[in-house]
Amino acid sequence: MRNVTAARLHLWLMLALTFSTGINDAVGYLGLDKVFTGNMTGNVVVLGMALVGGTGLPVLGPALALVAFMAGAAVGGRVLRNGTRTWHGRTTALFGSVAAIMLGLGVLLLVAGNHPPRAIEILSTTLAALAMGTQAATARVIAVKDVTTVVVTSTITGLAADSVFGSGRGGGTVRRAIAILAILAGAAVGALLLKWHLGAGLLLAGVLIAAAAVIGDWHDRVTPDGA
Repeated sequence: MRNVTAARLHLWLMLALTFSTGINDAVGYLGLDKVFTGNMTGNVVVLGMALVGGTGLPVLGPALALVAFMAGAAVGGRVLRNGTRTWHGRTTALFGSVAAIMLGLGVLLLVAGNHPPRAIEILSTTLAALAMGTQAATARVIAVKDVTTVVVTSTITGLAADSVFGSGRGGGTVRRAIAILAILAGAAVGALLLKWHLGAGLLLAGVLIAAAAVIGDWHDRVTPDGA
């Protein structure tokens, strides 16, 4: 691990976080009243359709998730505004806070059961979106190309545009493909875990995010020059 460059390690850590986002969105959409906690484009679309009325789609949950995501991103941007390296103590603290929120929500849902009260559903999706906003802002500073950890639309665009069917430029094809597969696999795992318990997916996501924070912090400490 000491010999792994920061750029390569950060890529794999951000891919792990992308996988966890797939889990979170699956739990939010399938288990918590059709609310995306990471994919804000999805929430905006859901809100647009819901506001027409008669669609059966929620308004409050996606709206609160959108506001919370922006608040989390603002917090991340504020904390890291004077950062001089792509990973440092504040980076670890932000990812650690995201992990703590996800683990806390997982425990809450385990206690509340598979059919929690509406208030707990709203609280869960709002706090999860807050955490994902913080994660997205932190990942933005780390700046692994094509891996935002919360969405893959731009990644899919780049993959297709630079493919042999597009510009033919290539470059980044493997990284982009893995990012897409990561969020796809995460969503599948999240959906599978819902068959066991509503809180299981969030617990797994929290563990993965915590592991990424610990590994990233450790690597930063043993390679302080960012090699």
